[in-house]
Amino acid sequence: MSDMTETQGRSVARRLPLIAILLIAALGAVTLRDQLSFHALAEHREALIGFRDANYAGTVMGFVAAYVVIVAFSLPGALVATLTGGFLFGVFPGVLFNVTAATLGAIAIFLAARAGLGERLAARIDASEGRVKRLREGLRENELSVLFLIRLVPAVPFFVANLLPALVGVRLGRFAVTTFFGIMPGALVYTWVGAGLGEVFARGETPDLGIIFEPQILGPLLGLAALAALPMVLRLVRRKDT
Repeated sequence: MSDMTETQGRSVARRLPLIAILLIAALGAVTLRDQLSFHALAEHREALIGFRDANYAGTVMGFVAAYVVIVAFSLPGALVATLTGGFLFGVFPGVLFNVTAATLGAIAIFLAARAGLGERLAARIDASEGRVKRLREGLRENELSVLFLIRLVPAVPFFVANLLPALVGVRLGRFAVTTFFGIMPGALVYTWVGAGLGEVFARGETPDLGIIFEPQILGPLLGLAALAALPMVLRLVRRKDT
């Protein structure tokens, strides 16, 4: 009886980080939407620039830490945080700060989901038979391509792209590398938009956040996605030939 209680206790403990993320995400969606918005950035831009000029290193550390928390707890404002990185630090090193912080936050979600659900679910899938197991084997065979695709294609929500790999047993190293490089093109676009916010604020306008869907931006992103999918296509062709 004590062994069963201890096992149940460890199971609950493993799920606590994921439960905390889900609860804080739900609370943040209700309470922080106005605080982590473009209008809030516009209102506090002078204070942010003044703090950056007085303490650059502290601003970088504070910004990265705040961005990690936003992503890790799936709070509203990740896009505004990316714009802020460009606004405060320019395209470079702003894009580096943005990508690093987003990757660290994504890793936090990945580890919480893997500890809470992923390890057991992956083991059950490996022990199962039929379509689910074949799907998992297909994912393993094309893991890098799939991981890059879900990062490059704007239609895949960031939270989903963090959660699913943990639930199917993707290794941390592969998840981290594909996240860092996979989100870089999109992050570069929005960091570039953020770097031009000074002029936007001066005109009293709002930036075009749908720019990533413009043909000149979306085209190269889809090209990268096609390149990431190429290994899967080649494997499929080879199988048909044999």
